[in-house]
Amino acid sequence: MTKLSVNINKIATLRNARGGNIPDLLKMALDCERFGAEGITVHPRPDERHIRYQDVLDLKPVLKTEFNIEGFPSAKFIKLVTEVKPAQVTLVPDPPGVLTSNAGWDTIKNERFLSEIITEFRRFGIRTSIFIETEERMIRNAAKTGTDRIELYTESYARDYNLDPEAAVRSFRTAATIAHESGLGLNAGHDLSLDNLKYFHQNISNLLEVSIGHALISDALYYGLENTIQMYLRQLK
Repeated sequence: MTKLSVNINKIATLRNARGGNIPDLLKMALDCERFGAEGITVHPRPDERHIRYQDVLDLKPVLKTEFNIEGFPSAKFIKLVTEVKPAQVTLVPDPPGVLTSNAGWDTIKNERFLSEIITEFRRFGIRTSIFIETEERMIRNAAKTGTDRIELYTESYARDYNLDPEAAVRSFRTAATIAHESGLGLNAGHDLSLDNLKYFHQNISNLLEVSIGHALISDALYYGLENTIQMYLRQLK
């Protein structure tokens, strides 16, 4: 069964636009869980333009589902994660000023760097995942870092889906097989939506989790949050 983790960054973006606490991030996260989400994802960035570091600290004691913290493993990020001890940390190679995550790790060039960080997180019992593209050698080398899982960066699938779904998913299907052969658990995320999620899910074996934020929160403006989460969950059945 593939779990749905809701990325709540966009809720924080809306709150921060006016200051104050509307919408209430903690309440919205708990509502996501109540409406069926099987995990909550956050991606704090150094400028705290959406999720703030304090949000991460506040969320941990109240969440009942899996908590996933994404981000670049800077010293500040590592300190936050080891303090909070989420179920999972997803390492993303995004520099401080990037608008959104736009590339996967080079696990060959960064093997030692990633291995040292993953070793540290595993000391605290935190499951690790590496944000990665579909290149075979990068996936196979990811296993050498000691990571538990990889998260496939699905922007290219989402971009090409409407042109040719089979061609769009082909490299991801192969990547899933390679991950399984390498002993890696498989997550996926970035630009997955109600339009393309079902097809992706049907074609990717051993998919443990999808993390979805922008599209899901945008859909909630039309359909309501509870209904939207249920709509996404139906794509994964």
